[in-house]
Amino acid sequence: MKVTITFPDGSKKQFDSGITAMEIAKSIAEGLARNAFAAKVDDKLIDLSTSITKSCSIRILTWKDKEGIDIFRHSSAHLLAHAVHELFPYAKPTIGPVTEEGFYYDFDHDPFTPQDLEKIEKKMEEIASRKLPIQRMMLTEKQAVELFKDNKYKVEIIKSKDTGEVGKEEITAYKQGDFLDLCRGPHIPNTSLIKAVKLTKLAGAYWRGDQKYKQLQRIYVISFPEKKFLTEHLQRLEEAEKRDHRKLGKELELFMFHEWSPGSPILLPKGTIIYNELLSFLREEYRKRGYQEVITPQLFNKALWETSGHWSHFKQDMFVFNVEEEEFSLKPMNCPSHVLIYKSQLRSYRDLPLRLADFCFLHRNELRGVLGGMTRVRKMSQDDAHVFCTPEQINAEIEKLLDFIRYVYIDVFSFTFHAKLSTRPQEFMGDSKVWDKAEKALEDSLKKTKLPYEIKKGEGAFYGPKIDFDVKDALGRDWQLATIQLDFQMPLRFGAEYEGADGKRHAVVMIHRAILGSLERFLGVMVEHYAGKFPLWLSPVHVKILTVADRHKDYAEQVCKQFFDAGLRVAIDDRSESIPKKVREAQLEQVNYILVVGDQEIKNKTVTVRTRNNEVVGEKKVDELVKALQREVAEKK
Repeated sequence: MKVTITFPDGSKKQFDSGITAMEIAKSIAEGLARNAFAAKVDDKLIDLSTSITKSCSIRILTWKDKEGIDIFRHSSAHLLAHAVHELFPYAKPTIGPVTEEGFYYDFDHDPFTPQDLEKIEKKMEEIASRKLPIQRMMLTEKQAVELFKDNKYKVEIIKSKDTGEVGKEEITAYKQGDFLDLCRGPHIPNTSLIKAVKLTKLAGAYWRGDQKYKQLQRIYVISFPEKKFLTEHLQRLEEAEKRDHRKLGKELELFMFHEWSPGSPILLPKGTIIYNELLSFLREEYRKRGYQEVITPQLFNKALWETSGHWSHFKQDMFVFNVEEEEFSLKPMNCPSHVLIYKSQLRSYRDLPLRLADFCFLHRNELRGVLGGMTRVRKMSQDDAHVFCTPEQINAEIEKLLDFIRYVYIDVFSFTFHAKLSTRPQEFMGDSKVWDKAEKALEDSLKKTKLPYEIKKGEGAFYGPKIDFDVKDALGRDWQLATIQLDFQMPLRFGAEYEGADGKRHAVVMIHRAILGSLERFLGVMVEHYAGKFPLWLSPVHVKILTVADRHKDYAEQVCKQFFDAGLRVAIDDRSESIPKKVREAQLEQVNYILVVGDQEIKNKTVTVRTRNNEVVGEKKVDELVKALQREVAEKK
């Protein structure tokens, strides 16, 4: 019997029934087989040793695939548990999930020491070199409990059916050498594919996150299929530490934090300049793209949030308090208040689309333990907007938003990004048929604009599907910033309607969108992306004028006035310090252009120009330099 296998490029080939995924990989290329971790058959992830008995599509997963990386890292977690088991036989492994950067594994054991970590790392490398086959086992619950009877954590997992295949009663486990661990899988074929590991840190953790249990020992690890990948990763971590926005924000005097208002950034004068430049940029784009800006209250009665659905879905993340014996909340998002504006007058189809933009501050009650600089805050402002339109206008509006996002991230900030279409979650509001319609509208727009995307099943907002955009920074890290969300539900809940061409009332469609997202988060990401070296239009100080001696101060003041009157941000350093010292300090402040004035410059009516990167441009006429910098600011270079 033959099966037809469809490959990612659309090509097809027939094989004998029962062929394994590994044998298919070998038929494509020996190199692919050597680097293969697992396979994806239709929508199911499988081990390479799995036999294929029916026609299907297949993708061989390697380090180049997100799913392949996750499988590799989870296999590495088993390697960590194996090493700990050999070195510390009485340690009880619990769980070892994959994280964004690598993975961790929690153990019931006395606190590990840094010396223990060194031993564990060496043992992992030694076990990997044994090239142990990783074999899948199917167990009954009784068999599994017997095998893991000395580990109460594993027994609890077994009894909760957390390790079986969906719809099946068997328990799945994986064996390498004499080590056995519970897992759904799939896993890499053998341990030798793990070529490099690094144990990064230790932490305490509680089983199931519950403090009533004994504290466990959590070991964080990164792993790679090539040693050079580890070297590159460590170099990126070192560079990331240098670029940390919390460090640079303090050094460049952009923002600060205080324990009396956790998660609420305090923007200092220089940071406020950047913030306001971002607002000015967006406002100019709004003018071109037909948006109207509004300002809405910070405080609303719970009746608004009950109507919108947020009170039942989001209340735990809101700051709630009593006002005149009634419950109110600080605003965590703008959308319901924009519906109130929409409903403030009768609307016709001729009035649509209506695009309302809002920069009002928002507050979300994030747990203190997850707050992190500018990227995870309690108080924020978004470049938030809502488009009210007819169903017929949806695709055109989505396409305009995709164009807007492309312009901002590619043309202006030179970022790259990829889109994620998130579909209906388990807990959703409204009719599933309406959801299907909304999801199709978003996907059709992505296809029409030829924007690559992936589908994230079940990760939509409770009120509608969305497109999120992961933006890649200079270090190759992804940040979720822009978002487009299609909402048929909230207008229905508020009774937001328009009069159609047929003279009848129809529910309006609402598109939620943010381009930069949280301005605080975007500012933090941007600091790290540019390493504090902002393009001229965003820099807090465009130009700094350095005097050689006291007798040059008057000329420096004259030059400063020319730049100031031209709308450029300028400062003077006329201290009695050496020019090399003043230049170095200006460079550390990341001033874009450093101008030196002395006897020769006064005589020639010039300034001597150098950049923060220590490029000596030379003497320039002041008028010419002013015009050049004005052009650079206008072009946002």
